[in-house]
This record gives sequence, structure tokens and C-alpha cells, in this order.
Amino acid sequence: MKLFLLPLIPLLLLFLSGCKPDPYPSHPEYEIKKPKVIYTPEKKNLEKMVKQLQGSPYVWAEEGPNRFDCSGFTYYLYGSMGIELPRVAREQAKVGKKISPEELQYGDLIFFATDRRHPRRITHVGMYLGDGWFTHASTVKEEVIYSNLFTSPYYKKHLRICRRYLSEKKSMLARKEKIWQGDPVLPQTKGWLPPRKEAASKERKAIMIGTPAQQLRQQHTNGNFYVQVGSFIGKPKSSLIYMITREGFRHKIITFTKGGESINKLLIGSYKTRAEALSVLKKVRASIQKDAFIAEIR
Repeated sequence: MKLFLLPLIPLLLLFLSGCKPDPYPSHPEYEIKKPKVIYTPEKKNLEKMVKQLQGSPYVWAEEGPNRFDCSGFTYYLYGSMGIELPRVAREQAKVGKKISPEELQYGDLIFFATDRRHPRRITHVGMYLGDGWFTHASTVKEEVIYSNLFTSPYYKKHLRICRRYLSEKKSMLARKEKIWQGDPVLPQTKGWLPPRKEAASKERKAIMIGTPAQQLRQQHTNGNFYVQVGSFIGKPKSSLIYMITREGFRHKIITFTKGGESINKLLIGSYKTRAEALSVLKKVRASIQKDAFIAEIR
């Protein structure tokens, strides 16, 4: 029996190592694969693809359907709706309707210059989702992730161009309040996002990361009941935070040490009564985390 199993060990190790592809293969596949058109060009179809493709591995020179580099990801999203874009980020940044950061809506592409030696050369692209959030194939995380312009000084600093490819009617629903306040700064300058006076208080700071002010006021109850989404070693995934803010919930992270490791509890709330928390729990289990539960913290 041992003689039979031993030859299988190298094969098993090879299989396990192959679960996550090399992000920078020695022989990249440079042949461009045009995506099959499977959707009409609408926001709802973009949303469907964004949800399906989160966590897909980053691989240089790939444009899907299962692995992507940054421009390959946006090329695939729009190509799947029959909208042809150039394959690389610097060329994608030359087409479409140029808009200011203040005008960003769901589906717009945002372009970054991340090379210190060439501060205006476009090297990265993502797709805007609203409230500061965008999705992109990250070279750091080596997968498709969510990031937030409001909470990332790096992305704020390196944003250069914003472009729109969907018609106004099929893009983001109209907002009642502006994300950026004051006159927008030209994207070519550093610190394009205007400083906000509201950042002094914790509640205003929460508004800054993208939750509508009205929803925050409704949920800021100073109670002791929370919906606990989970406990994590290290920070919760940005994709989970994104889902919570998109659903309009106020979240809180409590950090403590256990066994020498930093543990983070991700909570939604607070709520004055258990009944209030239970009504929210049903929504959270249905759309965010099926294992969420009520936690009372005093």
C-alpha cells in the first residue's frame, strides 16, 4: 500500500500548488482573447459580473474568463456586454467620456499612475461602484478585490483620469448628495479629493467612507445590541466591509488579543433593543453572512 501511495504525493503537491496560478508567469499568454458577448450593456449586468468575479486570481496578460490583470478585467467586463475597449489601461484611458472625480457613477473606469518615475503614465485601472468603492484586479492581493478611494491615501494620490462608457440612463442611480464637496481639484494634481471639515468626529468620519448620512443617523442608536458578522484573525476582507456599507448598515470593529493573535470582531449596529437587532439580523443573514448572530455588549 505504501508503494502505491508514494508516487501520488508529488502529484498531490503539484495539484495543490496549482490552485493559485503564478501572477507573473514566465511565458505569459499575450494573444488577446475577445470575450463572448453574453449581456446587454446595463448596470444590472455589470453588478452580476462584479459579484461573480470577486476573488478571481490576478495573472499578468490575462483577460478572463477566470483570471485577469487589471486592464484585462475591465476589458472583459465591458466586452461581455458588447462594448469594445482597448486591451491595455493606458489606451482605455483615451476613449470614452472624460469626467471629473465628482461626477463618478457606477460602471465608470478610474485610472491610476503608480510608477514613481512616470507620475502621469497610466499603469492601473479599476471600475467605480459608488460611495468611494471600486473593484480591480490587484497586483498586491493578487486577485480581484474591492478598495475604497475615501479610505486609501495611495489611490487618492495616484488617480489621474476618469472615463464613462455606459449611457447616463444605464449607469448609477441619481444621488441626492454629492460624494465630493467643494470645487474638484484637477486629477493631475496631488490630493485631488478635497479635505473635509467633517472628519473631526467619528460619525462624520464614517460618512466619509461612503454610507449615506441619513442612514447613519437612523442607525446611530447608542444601544448595546449588535449583529455580529464574524471574528477574524487580522482585518476583515474589504469585500465584506463593502457589502455591509452597500446595504446601508453602520459597522464597528472591536479588536482584542487572544493567544498572542489579534482578533477583530466585525459588528453591525448598535441597536437599543434586541427586537431591532433581530430585524436587521434577518437582512444580514439573507444578503451578507448567513452565520451572523446577535451580540450584546455592555
